[in-house]
Amino acid sequence: MQPAGIRSPGEVVFVNMNILEFTALVGVGALAAGFLGALTGLGGGVVIVPFLVLMGVDMKYAIGASLVSVIATSSGAAASYVKEGYSNIRIGMFLEIATTLGALTGAYLMNFTPTQTLSIIFGIVLLISAYLSLRTPPRQHGAEKPDLLAVRLRLDGAYPTAEGKLSYHVHRVPLGFGLMYLAGCLSGLLGIGSGAFKVLAMDQAMRIPFKVSTTTSNFMIGVTAAASAGVYLHHGQIDPVLTMPVMLGVLVGSLLGAQVLMEARTRLLRRIFSAVILILGIQMIYKGLTGRP
Repeated sequence: MQPAGIRSPGEVVFVNMNILEFTALVGVGALAAGFLGALTGLGGGVVIVPFLVLMGVDMKYAIGASLVSVIATSSGAAASYVKEGYSNIRIGMFLEIATTLGALTGAYLMNFTPTQTLSIIFGIVLLISAYLSLRTPPRQHGAEKPDLLAVRLRLDGAYPTAEGKLSYHVHRVPLGFGLMYLAGCLSGLLGIGSGAFKVLAMDQAMRIPFKVSTTTSNFMIGVTAAASAGVYLHHGQIDPVLTMPVMLGVLVGSLLGAQVLMEARTRLLRRIFSAVILILGIQMIYKGLTGRP
């Protein structure tokens, strides 16, 4: 047996467990991350990165594995959401322009950012996300006036409910586009798929219904993650031993989460969203400040 952590240039080593035990543990954690990621639009990376870091994996290799898993989450959950009519494809494709540019920027900046600083930034982002998610008031989307730019871009849509299709209008498109660039930067820098900020940008800034925001986020995160994952791969920070169980676990979890979302209540989703990222945010800040799990 060897000490836990990552040994240059990225070999995964373990403590008190063999490679099969480590793979099984990572796979279970990744399944839970994928389930939560699909259920809330987080993308799984927001859970899997802290999980791996707290297991002793180097932050940058955890981010590399997370980005690959985010692509798997998007592939697994997005197909179900599009089929059911929840995702707004036009919004997703439009906002991907901003998130892809942001992802490349963040991946570039990662090489100049110390690991402990990344951990603190990650934690702060999660705490802000938890607060903003809970403070969103209920809205009657169908009663809001249309936004001129959104109408020209044909971004308005409808999604299925128990009472039938419910129409909604998209608002403040330029603000949402700018926030998506920031979300892309965070994705490339932290490997989280930036689902938390994408959901919040669409839900609050653009006033898109929460279920549409989460499902459209899942549709978008794969493209954002793919843009920045290429940079991590170029720098040798994607380890196959670590990435494979993470990717498979997240993929299975995302498919399960996509089925649960169809019947879940929005208020419950918000509470799950906030509680999980609040706990993880505190852990990541503590680790960044102290250098200990």
